[in-house]
Amino acid sequence: MARYLGSACVLCRREGEKLFLKGDRCYSNKCAIEKRNYPPGPHGQSGSFRRKTSDYSNQLREKQKARRIYGVMERQFRRYFAEASKSSGVTGAALLQLLETRFDNVVYRLGFASSRKQARQLVLHGHFTVNGAKATVPSYVLKPGAQIAVTEISRKSAYFQAVAKELTRRQPLAWLSLDAANLTATVLGLPSRQQIETPLKEQLIVEYYSR
Repeated sequence: MARYLGSACVLCRREGEKLFLKGDRCYSNKCAIEKRNYPPGPHGQSGSFRRKTSDYSNQLREKQKARRIYGVMERQFRRYFAEASKSSGVTGAALLQLLETRFDNVVYRLGFASSRKQARQLVLHGHFTVNGAKATVPSYVLKPGAQIAVTEISRKSAYFQAVAKELTRRQPLAWLSLDAANLTATVLGLPSRQQIETPLKEQLIVEYYSR
């Protein structure tokens, strides 16, 4: 499985904004954007690095930002777009729905992990079941009605006991139902565009792939 192994902070600096790739660290003064809010590379700080502002550049940057937020490689992202373009609804909204309903993203949205990267690791390590069966594929797209639960063994760990206490203070998203006491959740439906909090201009992504 291909995955990005470089610095997450470099990705945020390249996009010029926080992508919240490192969980709680992104909310602290240790965040790279707080210290070095300029593009990476030898010319970033000097000002000689000039961002292009063409339509193509804006479309490319928005596509790259979406990939980096959700932790998806280019080939997989292109497949998501191809699937979204076949849907009967708006292509951009359908693309975001596919990304939001990925297993790792749902785990993150529920509060079981502080970042999508951590959520991906938890899924890979077999800490969750979907509809009663152990699921270890982070890219698995969950359908409405899917039931997610932390495995019996994992519930006894110090990590998930701490998570359970923290979840009692969280308000789940409207398209997700959470039982914090039992560490279970249900996907109530597909999120609408208004319910997706990710700051993306999906129309630019559609334009990029429609060239």
